[in-house]
Amino acid sequence: MSTHYHAKSALGRWVNEFEETAIAVLLGLMTLITFINVVLRYGFNTGLIWGLEAVTFLFAWLVLFGLSYAVKVTAHLGVDALIAFFNPSLRRAVGLAAGAVCIIYAGLLLKGAWDYWANFANLPQTTGRWFPTGLEEMKRTSYRGWYEVVDIPFPEWLRWIQPIMNDGESYEKLPRFIPYFILPFGMALLFFRFVQATWRLFKGETDSLIVSHEAEDAVEDVKHMNAGD
Repeated sequence: MSTHYHAKSALGRWVNEFEETAIAVLLGLMTLITFINVVLRYGFNTGLIWGLEAVTFLFAWLVLFGLSYAVKVTAHLGVDALIAFFNPSLRRAVGLAAGAVCIIYAGLLLKGAWDYWANFANLPQTTGRWFPTGLEEMKRTSYRGWYEVVDIPFPEWLRWIQPIMNDGESYEKLPRFIPYFILPFGMALLFFRFVQATWRLFKGETDSLIVSHEAEDAVEDVKHMNAGD
């Protein structure tokens, strides 16, 4: 049986609703921009120049944001053909070992994501080859906050960031550190969700980090539908 996440506190329910709403908004914006571009292109022989780039960034946000959410609700697919034959104690031990590997992997991703984003956010990268051991010393010449995207215009209501990130110079396009922020943010969420999921497994609140019986569940749903339940 697959495990489903149920928030126990008011804060947990609010966070869960916020995450689901954010995912729905991202998907809705992608659909809306694509639809408008199609209408403009085939109906008026024009289009939103920045539309494709915006949808690309929204899709990246959707994937990376949804990645951690899927860990929380145990929605990632997995194969349990082997561990299904283990006794509960051994299955739990294997699950905890898998959780530890996932936490380490997410930590490596988080370090890499931060170091990449820091290039565009006027922030120092971490030291250490595999795991962060500190922060690099930055010089003014290494600031990269002036890097812009290709097509998305800069919103006027964000002009206040120019003295902070671009020495007062005007942006023409959206600075890259804004859409790229999903990289460290998404990986931090993924790291946290793996820690959270492994802790739930350790406490015995769940028996797996994955959903492995989605096919059987789908068959049961079809049976109920055909039976009129």
